[in-house]
Amino acid sequence: METLSPKVQTSSAPGPMPKVVGPIMKKFSFKNKNNLYLAGAALGVVVLGVFTGWLLSGGSRSGSSSSEATVPGAVESKTEAGLADESTFKDTATGTLEKGGMSGEGTHHLVRDGGESQYVYLTSTVIDLGSFEGKKIQVWGETISAKKAGWLMDVGKVKVVN
Repeated sequence: METLSPKVQTSSAPGPMPKVVGPIMKKFSFKNKNNLYLAGAALGVVVLGVFTGWLLSGGSRSGSSSSEATVPGAVESKTEAGLADESTFKDTATGTLEKGGMSGEGTHHLVRDGGESQYVYLTSTVIDLGSFEGKKIQVWGETISAKKAGWLMDVGKVKVVN
């Protein structure tokens, strides 16, 4: 088997750097059966890794368009989303949902009577609030601390009201 180290001319006298006589790396050749097996094994590992990742990510399912409830006891329709049991949540508010938070707090806000001082800023880790934008809704959730917003709520249930 050939080594990949360069052939170097050396002398016993101190002086300039030694000169490299031969190539440092050899060309990869498929004529050698060992190289062919190594290339096939490397390709097999890559294909197996991609396939395993695809399976673990859910296979052919499309991301968020699944109609299955993601949380046990959750409901999801055009007029309602979140946990079915409203008594789970401490706080509730009603208003028209609009996109935008306050200074990075919340992704949406509820417009309520009384002007901006009465807005409820909302965020949710379980509900896509964007599908309720422009609608008058009632939200159930828990108030969380905020630095800028007067009222910031983590929403666990949304229901469209008329």
